This record gives sequence, C-alpha cells and structure tokens, in this order.
Amino acid sequence: MLLALCALVPLSACKGSDGGDAAAQAPAALTLVTIESGDARHRFRVELARTAAEQRRGLMFRTDIPADGGMLFAPYPAEGGGPREASFWMKDTPSPLDIIFIRADGTIAHIAENTVPFSTAEVRSGEPVAAVLEINGGRAAELGISVGDKVSWK
Repeated sequence: MLLALCALVPLSACKGSDGGDAAAQAPAALTLVTIESGDARHRFRVELARTAAEQRRGLMFRTDIPADGGMLFAPYPAEGGGPREASFWMKDTPSPLDIIFIRADGTIAHIAENTVPFSTAEVRSGEPVAAVLEINGGRAAELGISVGDKVSWK
C-alpha cells in the first residue's frame, strides 16, 4: 500500500493510486487550523488530506505554499484504525516543511522543523498520532509553536 504523504511521502512511491503524477492531481478541500500557543493563536488555511490518495499525494512537487498555508492529514492514517506512529519522508517535495504531529487529544506531540527537501530519510512522530500538519519550514519557530500546544480545525 502506498503511504506517500504530501511533502512527506510516508515512505512510499510518488504516484497517485491511478498511477498518475501527483502534481497533476486537484488540490484537496481547505480547512482552518488554529494553534493555541501560550496567549497567542495562530491560524492557517490549509488543504485537508482525508483520503489515502490525498495523503499519498500530500504536498509533493509543490513550491507555492502560502505563508499561512500547508496541509492537514486528518484523520491520520486515512485508512482508520486509530492513532499510530507516523513516518514521512520528503521525496519529491522541493520545499522545506515543519511537520507537526498531533495527538488524539489535539496537543502537539513532536515538531520536525525545516525538513530537508527531496530527502528519503524517515521523519517519525515518536508516538501514536491522530493528525499531522505540514506548514512552511521555519514557521513553527518563527511563531513560537511548540510541543504541548493545542491544535484544532474545522
């Protein structure tokens, strides 16, 4: 089964389930994500990857991610079964990303900052997660987002 998530192709191939190039696929639906960090609230308007196909495609080949854009993988994994450890890679992803791993209770479990474009090195959550948020590399540090902060979306 292909588990190639957007920019972090969860250790898999870079083709859509139909064998087509991921870049040729239509963008996912948009959703609003809010991260509560201390007294601050940070809002991101991101694409929502809900299905296995959308999660395989992720942000691969993308260079035009808005400053407050990105992608939310929710639920993660799309095929169900509840939270589990996530593993991504950056193959075919030209933009550095911050990958934010979110527990079932909505708190941030881990942030992989400024992941290396085109890398096949595994980026792991370190514990079971229910969602994953990808934003532009460096944004989490710039905004003071950290482990334990609360994430919500609608």
